[in-house]
Amino acid sequence: MTQTTSKILYDSDFALWVEETVSKLKARELERADWENLIEEVESLGKRDKRELKSRLITLFEHLLKRKYVPLPDFYRGWEVTIKGTQSKLKDILADSPSLCGFLETIYLDCYQEALENMQIEYDANFPDVCPFPTNVDVLLTDKL
Repeated sequence: MTQTTSKILYDSDFALWVEETVSKLKARELERADWENLIEEVESLGKRDKRELKSRLITLFEHLLKRKYVPLPDFYRGWEVTIKGTQSKLKDILADSPSLCGFLETIYLDCYQEALENMQIEYDANFPDVCPFPTNVDVLLTDKL
């Protein structure tokens, strides 16, 4: 398969492109690999993990805020289930990519602010402007808050 054919395949059948690319890499046929798209895909993997980490941290803060500051006991159990599940997913992401722990620390307050703004739109409750949750990632992801 030529380089041009490989690039066309990338746009027309991504799954087949992946299969062909993996096959070329395993066979050490490096000169036949579609490097431009391969590099783009590898870069996007890191971005995807960062987006997922950010999204899940916002979800965690939203549900922690609801559970702690919204007086609707009938909803507590569902919020607690989401909190527990989100903590678990965040731990999984960080276990797979421990270097993202530093990234989580840099986005921590921005994620809290975004969650706060979302909850202020959704609920008429007195949410704190300053994040009331632990900044220690291990505590945030393991303790019942």
